[in-house]
Amino acid sequence: MARRKRAEGTRNPNGASSIYLGSDGKWHGRVTMGVRDDGRPDRRHVKRNTEADAIRAVRELEKQRDAGKVRKPGRAWTVEKWLRHWVENIAAPTVRRTTMVGYRSSVYNHLIPGVGAHRLDKLEPEHLERLYAKLQLPKDKGGKGLAAGTVHLAHRTVRVALGEAVKRRHVVENVAKVAKPPKVEEDEIVPFTVEEARRILATAADVRNGARFVVALTLGLRRGEALGLKWSDLDIKWQHGCEKDSECRGTAAQLCPDRQLKTATMTIRRAVQQFVWQHGCADAKPCGRKYGAHCPQRHSGGVVTTDVKSRAGRRTVGMPAPLVHEIERHRERQAVERAHAANLWREEGWVFTSRLGGPVHPTVDHEAWKALLGAAQVRDARLHDARHTPQPCS
Repeated sequence: MARRKRAEGTRNPNGASSIYLGSDGKWHGRVTMGVRDDGRPDRRHVKRNTEADAIRAVRELEKQRDAGKVRKPGRAWTVEKWLRHWVENIAAPTVRRTTMVGYRSSVYNHLIPGVGAHRLDKLEPEHLERLYAKLQLPKDKGGKGLAAGTVHLAHRTVRVALGEAVKRRHVVENVAKVAKPPKVEEDEIVPFTVEEARRILATAADVRNGARFVVALTLGLRRGEALGLKWSDLDIKWQHGCEKDSECRGTAAQLCPDRQLKTATMTIRRAVQQFVWQHGCADAKPCGRKYGAHCPQRHSGGVVTTDVKSRAGRRTVGMPAPLVHEIERHRERQAVERAHAANLWREEGWVFTSRLGGPVHPTVDHEAWKALLGAAQVRDARLHDARHTPQPCS
């Protein structure tokens, strides 16, 4: 079949699209989409088996051009290439460390193995939905047996990554906005009753760092916020409770045997968090260790101190009198531990410490909470549920 030509002496207008039959027997279309960075026309090429298919492809390119949704010229990236670039060069410098832990886990463990080989501009919602379903399949059926919440995190991650790809014109639409993630069932929060809270408080009075759980029940602080408290964050003011002509009046109100609480506030400004160690050798894990914590070149893990998540998280709260008295008893006990530890004590100013003065490890704190519930003969529950418990000290 001969190549289609225009009438002699005529030509297409500059920038007009063209469709023709090539010598290879395929129908070709060329569309001017704009101007490249170097000033040359950005002409896109499509090739189809039939003229009708070529016409549809050309019209789709023209539609994208007219709507201002034009992918950058050049070879399209693969999903894997884009995800690696996005997570390490775009997300890492701009988001919190806790967010990066989830992003990297989703990208390297689930998204790249599942859809990384696709061209970025050819990725479809169905590809993601099939991946989500496979991730939730039991391991004996070829899946990973992941919880819906974990798969939903992978969905949120790829949605953010593709959103950035749209902004940078690597793709014209975010297919993750169309893909349907698995439904996540919200865990029901069952607050402690006032009687349960009182039993926990009574038991906490006799355990090490028990005041930490009094803080949880009375102020509703998150675990990291409570463990991140320093003595400098507490502003407790006392006033004399004795007679005006008492000999005690010559001393500070804090030393008055009949002292009374004037005001007490606590400023929340930091959090202690635990991060999973990452392999530092390579993606193939040549060190042979299964877990990142065992890799000789591990990184990004351990217990660290971070700022609270937002401006709203950085706040000052009032302390009720019963909590202040519990904190003061805790301060006295800590002074005894400091004396016993002698030069082994790490004085870093933490309100709640390990036995040598360092911050409390979140895992140790979790185990102490479970032990406290057992000793108080209270049902097993998450410490986070204490945030919704009626205040037993008021």
